[in-house]
Amino acid sequence: MALANEILGSSFLHKSPLVSQSKLFQTTLSSANQFMPIWGFPDKKRKVVLVRKAVKGPVAAISEDLDLGLGLDLVKPVPLVEKPVEFKVRAVVTIRNKNKEDFKETIFKHLDAFTDRIGQNVVLQLISTEIDPRRNAPKRSKEAVLKDWSKKTNVKAERVNYIAEFVLTSDFGEPGAITILNKHQQEFFLETITIEQFASDPIHFPCNSWVQSRKDHPAKRIFFSNKPYLPGETPAGIKALREKELKDIRGDGKGVRKLSDRVYDFDVYNDLGNPDKGIEFARPCLGGEKIPYPRRCRTGRAPCETDITAESRVEKPLPMYVPRDEQFEEPKQTTFSLGRLRAVLHTLVPSLKASILSNKQDFHGFSDIDSLYSEGVLLKLGLQDELMKKLPLPSVVSESSPGLLKYNTPLILSKDKFAWLRDDEFAREAIAGVNPVSIERLKVFPPVSNLDPEVYGPQESAIKEEHIVGQLNGMTVQQALDEKKLFIVDYHDVYLPFIDRINALDGRKTYATRTIFFLTPLGTLKPLAIELSLPPTGPSSRSKRVVTPPVDATSNWKWQLAKAHVCSNDAGVHQLVNHWLRTHAGLEPFILAAHRQLSSMHPIFKLLDPHMRYTLEINALARQSLISGEGVIESCFTAGRYGMEISAAAYKNLWRFDKESLPADLIRRGMAEPDPTMPHGLKLMIEDYPYATDGLLIWDAIEKWVKTYVAHYYPNPSMVREDRELQDWYWESINVGHGDLRHESWWPQLNNSDDLASILTTLIWLSSAQHAALNFGQYPYGGYVPNRPPLMRRLIPDENDPEYAIFLNDPQKYFLSALPSVLQATKFMAVVDTLSTHSPDEEYLGERQQTSIWTSDAEIVEAFYEFSAEIRQIEKEIDRRNADERLKNRCGAGVLPYELLAPSSEPGVTCRGVPNSVSI
Repeated sequence: MALANEILGSSFLHKSPLVSQSKLFQTTLSSANQFMPIWGFPDKKRKVVLVRKAVKGPVAAISEDLDLGLGLDLVKPVPLVEKPVEFKVRAVVTIRNKNKEDFKETIFKHLDAFTDRIGQNVVLQLISTEIDPRRNAPKRSKEAVLKDWSKKTNVKAERVNYIAEFVLTSDFGEPGAITILNKHQQEFFLETITIEQFASDPIHFPCNSWVQSRKDHPAKRIFFSNKPYLPGETPAGIKALREKELKDIRGDGKGVRKLSDRVYDFDVYNDLGNPDKGIEFARPCLGGEKIPYPRRCRTGRAPCETDITAESRVEKPLPMYVPRDEQFEEPKQTTFSLGRLRAVLHTLVPSLKASILSNKQDFHGFSDIDSLYSEGVLLKLGLQDELMKKLPLPSVVSESSPGLLKYNTPLILSKDKFAWLRDDEFAREAIAGVNPVSIERLKVFPPVSNLDPEVYGPQESAIKEEHIVGQLNGMTVQQALDEKKLFIVDYHDVYLPFIDRINALDGRKTYATRTIFFLTPLGTLKPLAIELSLPPTGPSSRSKRVVTPPVDATSNWKWQLAKAHVCSNDAGVHQLVNHWLRTHAGLEPFILAAHRQLSSMHPIFKLLDPHMRYTLEINALARQSLISGEGVIESCFTAGRYGMEISAAAYKNLWRFDKESLPADLIRRGMAEPDPTMPHGLKLMIEDYPYATDGLLIWDAIEKWVKTYVAHYYPNPSMVREDRELQDWYWESINVGHGDLRHESWWPQLNNSDDLASILTTLIWLSSAQHAALNFGQYPYGGYVPNRPPLMRRLIPDENDPEYAIFLNDPQKYFLSALPSVLQATKFMAVVDTLSTHSPDEEYLGERQQTSIWTSDAEIVEAFYEFSAEIRQIEKEIDRRNADERLKNRCGAGVLPYELLAPSSEPGVTCRGVPNSVSI
């Protein structure tokens, strides 16, 4: 101003109408519509003419008191102070309705519609990614409410869109979060929010979460946009919200969790028994120094009255706590509940149980088993009409009772009713059945145990060369070993420490088994010998016996009984170790830690999100009725009450996360060798190994997708080490979730992007393809109990046994009496039928909710579409293989195609389909 006074003269500046007392010259208009003063001389008087011109930056003050002859063009910049302009944006809020409501929900829905009109509504507020410098706090919009809630109360559509209007100012910046306060009485499921009419493209907020009433949860819910941020890249405006959301999800580790909570925390498996019912119902705590085991989701329930270290039970039909968003959605819950009706039939029908018990529980012939599929269990016993009148079954049962109370014919019977009797099918299922992950290449003959010989007898197997040498196509045993033609399914060390206790249980008799197979020139397997072991009763006791393929009628029935005992061993290890431990229980700590340590806007959380769906809920249901004391596993499987201890022993002695990837597992079992010249970098010892050949296609596709994803967000290896949330997730997964094994040296490091990609690929493989391969064939293969009996009730009699005469007189009756009882069989069939069922809302590998908006990163969306396309191509390749007659383990007369790793499926029991997650 002093300079202007000196040049122009102070009298002009103070008198000029263009200049105020405090400013030389300033206009306050939008940056795209400013005035710039320029010189003009229409009447020889010197004056300033204002001409509208779009300019950016400061405007100029120009003197009008200079003589034109001076030729002086003086311009002085003066900063322009813009006044923010208000404007409106629209939010489209998508809420998913329930298909069915109970009476209470209907009442609250209409109450909410009424109170919404008087201000008890749903309130939203937009949060900017920027900080307001005046308040040193995030910029916030004015609060807005959802419109027309009351008018849309009776809309029957699955999804209903509501509108909210936000008033923003032009300096608001980019929206990064939305807070929501639900003043209604009832929760609602918020699917997405889309902000429209913004300067950029629509901004998406994928929510997929239940929003609770403020009477239950007074705090506002926070939802972030679909733009991913690593922790160090989080915009200032939403950084504190990111930290607050994680803190809320972790909880404080105290108190009983309500079903409406969203708190994720760890606890041990101390809720499997119920000591308050009696000492016989107590079960050991799994997890801790005494019995190592993974951790499960904490519920905070009170301890039992008789044992403060045991958590009190919640029995069916009361729900177990899992965080609200982990609970089954309506289509899944309906499917699971219908399946459960069969699984709990014995409790709904007391007279059915009494009738079966009075009939000594046995099947009298194979036709009795067949009638379960043609007539149903009630018709078979003549009880249907009586029970339909007496029992208050749900309407869905009575409306379709014939279908609900009889069983579908298992797939194993569909192409050859007698396939289960054949040795080649018995062997084929070791590589293409429901448990194709136990078989190993035999490297030492005879096989050797790792158990203490002082306790469990000689370590060397009783299978000798003379048992198998005549079946090796002219080879010696050593030649067969050298040419990698011998394979083994070995359950000796898994079962032998528990055999005495198991065989002391009522109605349980088992061995610890070993089975040796030979790889024929056709590429199929042939069983050579089965070893059946019992604990030694003295220094000279014959605790091991070897059964070889039959040569006459008597040896044929002994061979069938021996195979049944192998299948019983296999069913137990499959369910308790390979299925439950390695997928369900082993993954739960990683899922809990992901929710606790990774923000929903973290790119790795977004990657893992579809692979965590429903796992906590199905695991909680398993603790309630499957793996619990007196549950299905104890009732229907050979190990009985010792089943979970066998699972825990496998966790301690066998489970290693670094060997859980498909390539590492194949190499560990000797089923493959590293070979960079071969597809997938592996040479398979059995070329036609359907689980491995199909699995490697899926493994490679997952690995390629994950590597692309990780490289995009972590171009510099040091970024992985510096990502605090990522490192906390992995640390907590190991040191808390798998804390009993935290000191093991085999845990993979997490130092760079390659480490991260490897860990994530393994987790996604386990939750999707590995689980599918082990789960969805349970009813197709096990629904016909003679094919895979889950338990055995009789040993094979020796000639000196009193039962030997009974066996010789009626071997079929003896065989059936060794299988599960009618009650055990039907209960088992009902459960595995439910576990093998795909629900209508299943999400399969290559699919995910809101495919195009789950992330704002277009490059990643495109990479995901490429992954999806590759998965579809894999499915076509699997179909081609199943039609290739050269592949005799998946194609041929009476041979089932191998479709357990075919990615897609229809709802129901299909023996195919790879869901994203452990969802059943």
